[in-house]
Amino acid sequence: MMVKNLEGKKCPKFSAQATSEQVISNQTYKDKNVVIYFYPKDSTPGCTTEGQEFRDNYKKFKKYNTEILGVSRESIKSHENFKSKQNFPFELLSDPDEKVCKAFDVMKMKSMYGRQYMGVDRSTFIVNDQGKIIKEWRSVKVKGHVQEVLETVEKLFK
Repeated sequence: MMVKNLEGKKCPKFSAQATSEQVISNQTYKDKNVVIYFYPKDSTPGCTTEGQEFRDNYKKFKKYNTEILGVSRESIKSHENFKSKQNFPFELLSDPDEKVCKAFDVMKMKSMYGRQYMGVDRSTFIVNDQGKIIKEWRSVKVKGHVQEVLETVEKLFK
């Protein structure tokens, strides 16, 4: 199965329910750069660490006119609890029907305890203020990732 490389392409159109009683689409932050990160599940160790690192660096991203959005398949209720418990200053999008995940081609076959299933491939995309994807990371390892994303944002938008 070939994964689409989205770098250099227009950001896919999407619209999804988000925390803070919002509906967020690819047009919501059209005058800003956006880091969109896809993660498997709320309140799991890797996903919590990744979210905390985005939270802890949020002000640095904002200096470069860059918003952060987290996306996973959990419900709004789950996202609200996760966001509140971790004090995330950014919104989380709920994608239970996988429309946003599929638009960014982040669903992949995974395996746990010998069982195969379709899951979210931890991935991050930087979309510039022109609506173009200018950098993507796939099959992300959490350790050091947010720092790498921040350094890329600093280089691209200084």
